Amino acid sequence: MKFTTVSVSYSRKFNLGDYESLEIGCSLWAQVEDGEDADGITQFLYQQAKTSVKEAAIPVIKASTHQMSKAKMYKHSATNQSDELDNF
Repeated sequence: MKFTTVSVSYSRKFNLGDYESLEIGCSLWAQVEDGEDADGITQFLYQQAKTSVKEAAIPVIKASTHQMSKAKMYKHSATNQSDELDNF
């Protein structure tokens, strides 16, 4: 039985205004055995990492006046009226 390690990293950098920024990232690893779906596991890890970064970023973004004004501006200019925090 041969094992392979699959790793995924996902990060986002947010401009908080006043020359401040915040980078949030997540790295996940999994050992995959021969015969397992490595591509499916990679996609699962990617979605998990993205969700973790989003959950960590939302409170910071909501507290940032700069980010909230950007979200409002994009919301008004977009034809799709979905919440900007859901689309990052």
